[in-house]
Amino acid sequence: MSGSDRGAVRVFAEYERDFTEQADVVVVGSGPCGSVVAYELAARGKRVVLLEEGPPFTPQDFELDGAFSMSRTMREAGLRTTRGTVIPTMQAIALGGGSLVNSAICVRPPDFVFEGWEENFEIEGTRRADLDPHFDAVEAFLGIAPTPDEVQGQRNLLFRDGCDALGIDSEPIARNARGCRGSGECFTGCRSRAKQSMDISYLPAAIHAGARVLTSLQVQEVLTEGRRASGVRGQVVEPFSGRRSHRFQIDAKAVVLAAGCMATPILLSKSGNLANRSGQVGRNLQFHPGIAILGVFPEKVDPGFGATQGYQSLAFLREGFKLETLWAPAAVLAVRFPGYGHDLKTRLAEVPYAANWDAIASCHRSLGTVRPKRGASLDPILTWRFHSEDAQVLGGALYQIARIFFAAGARKILPGVYGVPGEIHSIEEADVLRTHRYAPTDFVTASNHAFCTTRMHGDPAKGVVDPRGRAHEMDGLFLVDTGIFPRCTSVNPMFTGMALAHRSAAALADQL
Repeated sequence: MSGSDRGAVRVFAEYERDFTEQADVVVVGSGPCGSVVAYELAARGKRVVLLEEGPPFTPQDFELDGAFSMSRTMREAGLRTTRGTVIPTMQAIALGGGSLVNSAICVRPPDFVFEGWEENFEIEGTRRADLDPHFDAVEAFLGIAPTPDEVQGQRNLLFRDGCDALGIDSEPIARNARGCRGSGECFTGCRSRAKQSMDISYLPAAIHAGARVLTSLQVQEVLTEGRRASGVRGQVVEPFSGRRSHRFQIDAKAVVLAAGCMATPILLSKSGNLANRSGQVGRNLQFHPGIAILGVFPEKVDPGFGATQGYQSLAFLREGFKLETLWAPAAVLAVRFPGYGHDLKTRLAEVPYAANWDAIASCHRSLGTVRPKRGASLDPILTWRFHSEDAQVLGGALYQIARIFFAAGARKILPGVYGVPGEIHSIEEADVLRTHRYAPTDFVTASNHAFCTTRMHGDPAKGVVDPRGRAHEMDGLFLVDTGIFPRCTSVNPMFTGMALAHRSAAALADQL
């Protein structure tokens, strides 16, 4: 890569032939973790090439139709699910990765999460106090701040009011957004460009510092020379169709895999089962299964206005769940509505009076695997089983959401859970949510928070990387996505992933 080539970005239409490039570091994946590493290394004067399989999107490309939007921005057209216990899970394929289509939530896990990591996985130097300087650096760069009241909207503020009435601690959600207008369009792309997704924050800064960002490139193999990672190779892929064309190779002194906890283990497996002496690559898959309740109020809520997710309660983290407000396109919400025909139309007519609040659960007993398919496909085979005791944790969360709804003045709620009434009209009726014994299959749940498939561990025989993301058995290979979490974070994972990536970038820079 010549000096004149540095600081460029390339899109699909610009690839005309096979090519090879050289770099100090090649970063695979442009999501939050990969973007942090690319910027930090480029800012230190390293020659960085960042590769992304998906295309860039602009506000003109964003579509409010949820199904159409997901078909373009998500892998497997947004229809990816697990086997075993079926749970939908969506991973982005776009410049900026998941930051383009998530709710911009940035929450620091409490001390007890990191204490558990250190105590159970023989990890040192990864307590909250150790990571706070890295959280601080990311926070300052992105302008992370609590969601202001003026863009909360009624559906978020009603959650606050219900918590206040019950004496439950709650707070505005801190998000990487500047000048949010409360459009509630986070999932389909922020047309106002207020959300500081990687494509308008870290990646432009990395490019300005000299990094090259090459989109529409599918990495298919990590190259090695003895015990050292020496680069990657793959093919150009056409956006949306996935059609493969020209071949490429990037030779580098170090390889950083930030492809996500689904794709990184597949890539390691397809590269000759790299970094897997421990046998942990692709194992220990964990999710934050999420459930939501729709509450209907006597007066209009106008839920279309307000930050997608603007308020939260961390009061129940030690009990295994976090509570949040939530909004999504009406067509997505309607999937959970009971009834059809006239009954369904009646429920849809209540949407202007409704709010949707959710919980995500820390399910340490519910584990799965990520395995490669035969042939050339890089899509994973996902298997996961929802443990019956973790299902009770979600049941406890349902009851707390119900309490908050009725304390806020809701006239009814729609739990959307098998085995309990389709509508509940009072806190007395809601007691069934507390006493019911739930089966894992009772819930309509999903999760886009996934972790642990290339976990860190102090013992190389029990984990894939050390706390700095260095592969235990392969020099020059770093893993920096949420797959390296030894356990889930109890809160939304993006901020933690970025803080760990910030620390990994410093460790990698020191050894180049």
